[in-house]
Parts: sequence; C-alpha cells; structure tokens
Amino acid sequence: MFNKSLAALALCLAFALPAFAATPVNVNKADAQTIANSLDGVGLAKAQAIVAYRKAHGPFKNIEDVGKVKGVGEKTLTRNHDAIRLSGNLPAPAPARKATRRARKH
Repeated sequence: MFNKSLAALALCLAFALPAFAATPVNVNKADAQTIANSLDGVGLAKAQAIVAYRKAHGPFKNIEDVGKVKGVGEKTLTRNHDAIRLSGNLPAPAPARKATRRARKH
C-alpha cells in the first residue's frame, strides 16, 4: 500500500515540475513584468533591475552579462540558463513530419 502511494506521489510531482520551469524570454527586449513572469526566482524588482541595467549599458551580449545585474547571481543564471534569450524570439517549432508508408514485405 505504501509503495503504491509513494509511486502515485512521484507521478504527480513529475507532472507538476514542468509548471515550475522557466519560460524562454528575450531579456534584451522584454519588459520587466514579462521577465518576472518568465524566469524562475526572478521577481518584479530583479526584473526591473535587469531592464534598468540594459537601458544603462546596452543589450546583454552573453548570458553571463545578466549576472552583472545586482541581485542576479550564479544560481539564478544556472537555473534559467536555457530560458534566457539574447536575440530574436522563441525558436520556431520544428515542422511536423509527414507520415510515410513503408512497403510491406510478405
């Protein structure tokens, strides 16, 4: 009984984890609210600091530059590394592949 409950809990957590993942965002274009909503561990105050730094120093050239913003440390950068974009928008989704039929061999 305990093993089934533990397995059920693990399954629920596995489905819940993507909800806590950061959402990709272009920190060189997004407003503070969008950055705060998109990055894990970045609230509105840190997001406003990111925007202020960007306005004062120009666009970020690499992800490590975002770490120069007061309040944005190495852990925050590591946690959001895959979500921080420096140019463009989100990558376009890959086109769907057409299903192909294979000749059946008898």
